[in-house]
Amino acid sequence: MTTLTTKVTPYANEAFTNFALEDNVKAMQAAIAKVKGELGLEYPLYIGAEKVMTEAKITSINPGNVDEIIGYVSKADQALAEKAMNVALETFESWKKVPARERAEYLFKAAALMRERKHEFSALMILESGKNYVEADVDTAEAIDFIEFYAREMIRLSQINETQPLVRIPGENNQISYIPLGVGVVIPPWNFPLAICVGMTVSAVVSGNTVLLKPASTTPVIAHKFVALMEEVGLPAGVINFIPGSGAEVGDYLTTHPKTRFISFTGSKEIGLRINRLAADVAPGQIWIKRVIAEMGGKDGIVVDETADLDGAAAAIVASAFGFQGQKCSAGSRAIIVESVYDEVVEKVVAYTNRLQSGLPELNFAAGPVIDKTSYERILDYIEVGKSEGTLLVGGGKAEGNGYYIQPTVFGDVSGKARLMQEEIFGPVLAIAKAANWQEAIAMYNDTEFGLTGSYFSTDEERIAEALETVHCGNLYINRKCTGALVGVHPFGGFNMSGTDSKAGGYDYLMLLTQAKMTSRKV
Repeated sequence: MTTLTTKVTPYANEAFTNFALEDNVKAMQAAIAKVKGELGLEYPLYIGAEKVMTEAKITSINPGNVDEIIGYVSKADQALAEKAMNVALETFESWKKVPARERAEYLFKAAALMRERKHEFSALMILESGKNYVEADVDTAEAIDFIEFYAREMIRLSQINETQPLVRIPGENNQISYIPLGVGVVIPPWNFPLAICVGMTVSAVVSGNTVLLKPASTTPVIAHKFVALMEEVGLPAGVINFIPGSGAEVGDYLTTHPKTRFISFTGSKEIGLRINRLAADVAPGQIWIKRVIAEMGGKDGIVVDETADLDGAAAAIVASAFGFQGQKCSAGSRAIIVESVYDEVVEKVVAYTNRLQSGLPELNFAAGPVIDKTSYERILDYIEVGKSEGTLLVGGGKAEGNGYYIQPTVFGDVSGKARLMQEEIFGPVLAIAKAANWQEAIAMYNDTEFGLTGSYFSTDEERIAEALETVHCGNLYINRKCTGALVGVHPFGGFNMSGTDSKAGGYDYLMLLTQAKMTSRKV
């Protein structure tokens, strides 16, 4: 039993670090130096209280300097995945009985400890995922936010009869409670290797579930650092089981396992659909319909009409397109501009993009590497496609560096039906299209199978009202960039092929990880 020592104050977002201050830059540099002194270590699986070193390893490399090994992470196979499942099942029987307030206390302690070591977590991400200082700092802040927010949410949900009382009738005492589901498989992405990994995991755990955490193979060391932190704050062994491994071997095995109760996934459309399909089949001995919580990416865009603040729109387009090299599911990889201001906005976008310098993330360059060789080659292929689909305005090829560097690339005069406007590239590639008017621009925005984030730039209130109603995406922003959702402020999730609209960081998210039980007693 954990001691309840945390005073539960109202939730507030974690402050970002101001790297305009020299002391903060020096602190981050010191953290990077510390992390560099720990590179090349070997990391175990966590299966209950047992730490398992395997002969097979996942080698994590620095995408900004491919000669640098971040670490060697033990790799699970099906036999070890089965062992972890059995441990998680056994642990669930006791963990589900732990009061919500007590489960939340582990999270409060974890948030406090992560806050103390904020730069260390960020420094590891800088080296393992290729984020610059700001992007890594924001990722760590979001991880802290998820921990703090979901802890409070579980407390609130456990007091649901006070906050959302049932209708009372004479002679009965009726209550509703939210109980955990069981064992879940958590499959986070590499692009927010701390924030989303943490959010998906702690939301399940604080709800009373136990989890099998299979991190992305390109960023397993930062995931291990989080798991080690949860062990340090005293989370009982077996609540989080850390089992990196192959998606085809371990991921499919656990997705189809009859004892898996839910799968939380963030990643590509293709893998998300595969998980959904596999999870839909009922395995022998399975007594429930598996729940799938999926966030599968997007083809997000920014619409600019002729009444907009054009400087602000251009700056938002560039920030949305090229933050973390465009490797965000919320990245604004499309810009749709009304014809009468098209040339002016494009000129500004080109100017802003030309200011972005590529280089090592640890030196805090604005543009760093993409995540790995597979992404690198795929993005370069898309750039070649773009050269036949539009007018190359900026970039268009490899950038210098001993890593996976690609120039921030902008194509103009792209058709709304072009591959660059329809397919998720997940890299530093922006396609710009021209619309005859604002209505056509919105129609072009909606002409996609995705529906995650979008922005509409205008100063016309009637048009804004129309956009709010008709732009079809889960997160719509007016006169600001389409990236940068804050936990508790902008619940995050999308429509159509962008996933199940899970609204991570929102007030209904934990209901996806629990089931409502109504009890009625005659009095």
